[in-house]
Amino acid sequence: MTLKYLLDENVNPTYKIQLTRNSPDLVMWIVGEPNTPARGTLDPQILKWCDEYGFVLVTNNHKSMPTHLADYITEGNHIPGIFILNTKLSMGENIDELVFLAEASFENEYQDQIIYLPHSYSV
Repeated sequence: MTLKYLLDENVNPTYKIQLTRNSPDLVMWIVGEPNTPARGTLDPQILKWCDEYGFVLVTNNHKSMPTHLADYITEGNHIPGIFILNTKLSMGENIDELVFLAEASFENEYQDQIIYLPHSYSV
């Protein structure tokens, strides 16, 4: 199964450029692009959009996202997953991890979970 990614608006847009250059079949959209939530959309609404359209959220928001996810699940909702980028990894290492996870994942493998990168190995 190939995952679809929605990049949080606070993540460097170079992630999309590099990822789609190296893996053109992967779907990665950025908050604020056409057909995505507008820039400035609150996190709970972004989770709802990801749920509705089947996108994993890629973010660097490790502080408030656990609370937003817990609230969202408590309301009876589900999300394909949230991946938190690792500031100790280079952009290339984070991208490699995102490509690996997209290509090697099972359906619903990360549902309702926050995954802190790297997920395939330890730093």
